[in-house]
Amino acid sequence: MNRKIIRIDEEKCNGCGQCVTGCAEGAIALVNGKATLVSETYCDGLGACIGECPVGALTLEERDGAEYDQTAVDKHLASTNRAPHQGCPGSMARFLHQSPGASTPPACPGTAASIPAVASVLGNWPVQLALVPVNAPYLERASLLMAADCTAFAFPDFHRRFMKGKVALIGCPKLDDANGYREKLANIIRTNDIEFIHVVYMEVPCCSGLVRLVQGAVADSGHKVPVKLTKIGIGGEILDENVM
Repeated sequence: MNRKIIRIDEEKCNGCGQCVTGCAEGAIALVNGKATLVSETYCDGLGACIGECPVGALTLEERDGAEYDQTAVDKHLASTNRAPHQGCPGSMARFLHQSPGASTPPACPGTAASIPAVASVLGNWPVQLALVPVNAPYLERASLLMAADCTAFAFPDFHRRFMKGKVALIGCPKLDDANGYREKLANIIRTNDIEFIHVVYMEVPCCSGLVRLVQGAVADSGHKVPVKLTKIGIGGEILDENVM
């Protein structure tokens, strides 16, 4: 798949080894006095190691490469006697256990007391498709909510109406890498035996690309997965719903 992977300029590298300790996944090692990428599957593509390089030998490049594999990273770290690492805290795959009212925030100063707070029903993290590991535990036999970025802002009852009982994934078919998303989503469907996909998208023309992306991913996966489509209007209303 096409994704971001670390690139090391051997001519610039002075062998200081700071990037080796800066990479929590163990993706970089010193070989013959130069920093070397051990395996593409160990690189999460977030670039935490870049800031550790004093000579600017590290950059992120977007290219075709193997999918990041958290399980392989944990095994690799265990074999080198390093503690298992869950990656950047912001992209660590985790279940979220919500209880009624648990996420209800206190009223903000100046907020009308008559406006009730709403509890979150989000059950997984991360939600951005680019960051979700293909083998995240919450994906197994899951029902997916594949939503365009703007939908949760336009539709005021998004949590209650769409999210309960589903794994939420978001992306923008116009601004993000749609082909990369299609490939990754197909891999998610194939690997995890996904049972159902609900696509929520905006009425604007470019957003229909999300529908085509999901349709293509299902076809590429070779699995028959029911897909429901919900189109949201800019004014916050549901314009159309159907099951494919």
